[in-house]
Amino acid sequence: MSAAPAAANRLKRVAGGAQRLLKNAFEPSAAENSHKEPFSRELAKEIDHFARQRRTSVSLKDILTHFSKDTADLKKQLVVSAEFLRNELPVRLAHRIAELENLPYGLSGKPQVAKVQSWYTKSFQDLRSFPAVKDAADDENFTTLLQDIHHRHRNVVPVMAMGIAALKRDLPAGMSMDRLYDVHEFLDSFYMSRIGIRMLIGQHIELHRPPRENYIGMISTNCSPVQVAEDAIQDARAICMRQYGHAPDVTVYGDPNFTFAYVPSHLNHMVFELVKNSLRAQNDHYEDADVESPPVRVIVAEGNEDITIKVSDEGGGISRTGVSKIWTYLYTTATSPLELLDQAGEGEDTPAALAGYGYGLPISRLYARYFGGDMQVIPMEGYGTDAYLHLNRLGNTQEPLP
Repeated sequence: MSAAPAAANRLKRVAGGAQRLLKNAFEPSAAENSHKEPFSRELAKEIDHFARQRRTSVSLKDILTHFSKDTADLKKQLVVSAEFLRNELPVRLAHRIAELENLPYGLSGKPQVAKVQSWYTKSFQDLRSFPAVKDAADDENFTTLLQDIHHRHRNVVPVMAMGIAALKRDLPAGMSMDRLYDVHEFLDSFYMSRIGIRMLIGQHIELHRPPRENYIGMISTNCSPVQVAEDAIQDARAICMRQYGHAPDVTVYGDPNFTFAYVPSHLNHMVFELVKNSLRAQNDHYEDADVESPPVRVIVAEGNEDITIKVSDEGGGISRTGVSKIWTYLYTTATSPLELLDQAGEGEDTPAALAGYGYGLPISRLYARYFGGDMQVIPMEGYGTDAYLHLNRLGNTQEPLP
């Protein structure tokens, strides 16, 4: 679906969700599910008000330009930043709260989705009750609140995955998740919004921690894509070793001295996902072969506008008809680890798994697109797969607010 119809559908869901909140606030008995906490009339009106407001997008360059290294100026800038977030975050959260109220196929009624909505609502209320940030002391208190919110939302992705898995189990026989275009459209917008919210909160929190050389908050002004790739490869191979008992070698090509401004944690997440998939594909492909698995190749190329990282494997590839499915949520050929979360509880952290959630590639592509990049996967069935990660080198692309 193109961007314009998708945006129009999202606005309809937000508007419809706000109306449902207002209706259920006035008529509590109209609530469809007993596990959903009713909204007060005042809260529903406030969410509706903020869900109608426009959000303010930022770029990587904006963040780098706003914050200086001078300590005195930084304190003043942090107060301005805190007040901006105090006004901006409720708008972003209200959009999500309203949209979660109006999802198709009964998804809004799933207990896991209601749980996520309750986290967003609590954070919305906390932010709205916080007074204006006027000085450094106010900023310190506000930052403590942001840390609580950041921690509260840490398990949004796996809990939402459980809700989607429940929907998948309830689908009529013969209907697959990849046919539910409006659900995937919602998930793309929801997770893109989550990336933006956590970026803004994480950046503000990080700026209050002891300074690191060549860092402005979460952003490294001298991010080496080769070094980040090597760190991600080490993590991916460790997980592969834990699951399979062995891991193919990975060869990295590129200039380790080349750097640019980027968020290393985002880059690590994306490269880790691509390498992890390649390691798993090659282990599966060569499991019964008499020859040793060849190395996975990671190539880092510097362009004037883009940095491109290519991950190539010889894991047998996938069919052309299967390419579209890899970008759909909960599509995976591995055993799902969601049961681990169900057993551990929604508030617990769960161990990393090599595969199984079906969220890795779609969310990694959103991370790439957040700062103006993209991700492509080009398979050669019977041989292997080339994955391309494009990163905007200029840092001038505004957030693609859904």
